[in-house]
Amino acid sequence: MASGKTAAGKAPAGKTLVIVESPTKMRSIQGYLGDGYEVLSSVGHIRDLADKRDIPEKDREAYGKYSIDIEHGFEPYYVVSDRKTKTVSELKRAVKEASELLLATDEDREGEAIAWHLLETLKPKIPVKRMVFHEITPDAIRAAVDKTRELDLALVDAQETRRILDRLYGWDVSPVLWRKIGSGSSGSALSAGRVQSAATRMVVDRERERMAFVSASYWGIEATAARDAEAFAVRLVRMDGSPLATGRDFDDKGELKRAVVVLDEDAARKLSAAIDAAGSGRVTKVEAKPGTRRPSAPFTTSTLQQEAGRKLGMSAKITMSVAQSLYERGYITYMRTDSTNLSAQAISAAREQAVGLYGEQAVPLKPRSYASKSKNAQEAHEAIRPSGDRFRTPGEVSGQLGRDEQRMYDLIWKRTIASQMSDAKFETTTVTLEADADGAKVEFTASGTVYTFKGFLEAYEEGRDEKRGDADEAKEQSLPKVAEGDVLALREANAKGHETTPKPRYTEASLVKALEERGIGRPSTFASIIGVILDRGYVVKRGQALVPTWIAFSVIRLLEDHFAELVDYDFTAELEDDLDAIARGEQRRVDWLKSFYFGGEGHPGLRNIVDNLGEIDARAINSMPITETATLRVGKYGPYLEVVDPAHPDEKPRIVNVPEDLAPDELTPAKAQELIDAPVVSDRVLGENPENGKIVVVKDGRYGPYVQEQDPPSAEDADPATGEVVEEAPKKRGAKKAAAPKPRTASLFKSMTPESVDLDTALRLLSLPRVVGADPETGDEITAQNGRFGPYLKKGADSRSLESESQIFDITLEQALELYKQPKYGAKRASSALKEFDNDPVSGKPIRVKDGRFGPYVTDGETNATIPRGETVDEVDFERAKQLLADKRAKGPVKKRTTTRKTTTARKPAAKKK
Repeated sequence: MASGKTAAGKAPAGKTLVIVESPTKMRSIQGYLGDGYEVLSSVGHIRDLADKRDIPEKDREAYGKYSIDIEHGFEPYYVVSDRKTKTVSELKRAVKEASELLLATDEDREGEAIAWHLLETLKPKIPVKRMVFHEITPDAIRAAVDKTRELDLALVDAQETRRILDRLYGWDVSPVLWRKIGSGSSGSALSAGRVQSAATRMVVDRERERMAFVSASYWGIEATAARDAEAFAVRLVRMDGSPLATGRDFDDKGELKRAVVVLDEDAARKLSAAIDAAGSGRVTKVEAKPGTRRPSAPFTTSTLQQEAGRKLGMSAKITMSVAQSLYERGYITYMRTDSTNLSAQAISAAREQAVGLYGEQAVPLKPRSYASKSKNAQEAHEAIRPSGDRFRTPGEVSGQLGRDEQRMYDLIWKRTIASQMSDAKFETTTVTLEADADGAKVEFTASGTVYTFKGFLEAYEEGRDEKRGDADEAKEQSLPKVAEGDVLALREANAKGHETTPKPRYTEASLVKALEERGIGRPSTFASIIGVILDRGYVVKRGQALVPTWIAFSVIRLLEDHFAELVDYDFTAELEDDLDAIARGEQRRVDWLKSFYFGGEGHPGLRNIVDNLGEIDARAINSMPITETATLRVGKYGPYLEVVDPAHPDEKPRIVNVPEDLAPDELTPAKAQELIDAPVVSDRVLGENPENGKIVVVKDGRYGPYVQEQDPPSAEDADPATGEVVEEAPKKRGAKKAAAPKPRTASLFKSMTPESVDLDTALRLLSLPRVVGADPETGDEITAQNGRFGPYLKKGADSRSLESESQIFDITLEQALELYKQPKYGAKRASSALKEFDNDPVSGKPIRVKDGRFGPYVTDGETNATIPRGETVDEVDFERAKQLLADKRAKGPVKKRTTTRKTTTARKPAAKKK
């Protein structure tokens, strides 16, 4: 761990040792505290529940598969993780040299638990205090040193209960998924989690609503009203006194919810022609209504994730990563909070800046206060805001922050300033016009809003999620002054057809909002929840939308049928409330775990549910009828249609592949029939290989199209009388057939299609790897070939990437030798990087994002850092890349595994008040 001094260096005698969980935070705080303190980092959690193999033989029966003693107070068995043994040793040495220990991890459940684990592991014999702060500024850190407290065991109990609860839930339910469903679409093992399962169900339920949705059509008419040179758009709203249908008048089954006039295309076009013929309309009403808009509250964790998703296009995970960096570097307050409250100094700072930027009228007479919605006062810190008693403007910090950090700081700064500003005031004017259209009385309306005082909108306006019915909203426009009785010209009447739409899919922002509204999960967990369901292959992203996969349908169906209570939204929310009660000291941890696991108070208990599952029909769980003859099945290699021939119901059903990019709500009966009726792509014979007489065919396989050599039919396979080739020659009893050699195959290039490939091209593909020539200096053979990560040259163990697949056939020996003269990671090699950034501030070398054997990673040529699952290459910018490398360096080198396993020395933790 780097900070000028590392944990490996002994803290001088008499110094106060401060332990934080983050290397970045460590460096910031060390600079504020000075020489009398030594600040070290635990780099997150140092202990976790043990694997079964890490538990001594004598204790394995008691702790079982969970590493939890179910029968004796749900006592967990913790061990120091392998990658933290060096860190713990260094911290223990530092504790021995210190005069006092301050545990300065975050002030939430997670941070309190980290502090407790440090205390239990280090067993210090010096005074220990809990140091907490919500922003990393000199004043806040010095105040935290002067105002320490004791460890809050209620918060520790709540976090420990959550960890035990998740272990029991996941380890009892996940194996059922493994047996009855199989692997996820991403290839990762399926898992069931207390909160992730409810979140997945929400996404699946939304897709079910979309699948059941029946679209309805309706027509509307828009026109232009004008007086002299002033013109504005109007919309037809009533006909002969009856309202005209809009999308909101239809339910999800496509049926009307109230009596309205529904125009079809023919009627709408005739009516628009009649309106154009009328040519004018009379103003029957002008109505002006004043309105007020209040600013949004300062950011909580949830609202920051939502707004960063809407305005910055950041995932919840990236949002939290960037916010963490801003917090640890001292730019914002603590970023995990469900409080909208601001301190008195923050309110004063926000008001002063608003006045300085927008004038005295920009703020109300009295400061605004926002009450927290959290019932857990111990976690209701301040809202997320710029740190300090004077906020630095985005311009003042622009040279100190990376692009994403700058954008997020700007967002937080604007939201905080706006939260203390005056209400916006506006006036909305609605004009109603009446006209006679070939005997029909038609009414048009138009609305326009004018802000008489912008107030907080000078600084910030909150984004909004897509909502159904947005298309029916009239666009804001500026209206001319008109009065009742005025006659206006009506022209350009235009009939427009509309279709009702289902509810939009969740985005990360709207899912976070929905989870919070239902009380599922807590602010600090939303990002990890979404990360897990993406990582498990339950959900994929299409743009910003979250689309459930078919395997998610199977998982949720199994859970609903056999673990209904565990995926019930209200029950999941109640669990969160119970954990909050434990954190407040109002609920006993052990009593609550007994009730959850063994049953009580109307709940059957997890153990009873699992022990009484009964028979689960895996085939039924993984099936969904689409039509009378076609059923969607979820198989080992993904979804497919199983089609029964009604004329021959006893025959083996036909299998039809379902395109991977086809969303569940798009697999309608009509689409299924289209897939069924599509021409069958069978093996296409390209011809005979003249060198060996084998038949060359092109196939379409699971991993894409390819060509293959096959043996031609032999005389033994033909009927002696007719010469017809039979499907299978009779087997001779007792004869053991030798294993046939695998046929030669070769994948098509990305630029090729099964329909266009010819015999010559196929033979060239089958001949790969192509020998380019020999290196005249070493005699090593150079070959050109295609691999998983693209075309490349190979000379012994040395390889070089090629720029295109065509070079495999075209590159000459001279060109290959010239390529090998270039540095492997030089200018030519740079083209293989997925992304490139400026030099790393630590190593001074350029940072690149590359695709490796185990997925994409960030490297500066010295340190490699894997990009976490659920995080895409597109989301990694320069600041994120630097952070990943810094975190990897802080963890130290990975220890190599040895054949002899070290016996764990972990002990059962000291008893706590239950």
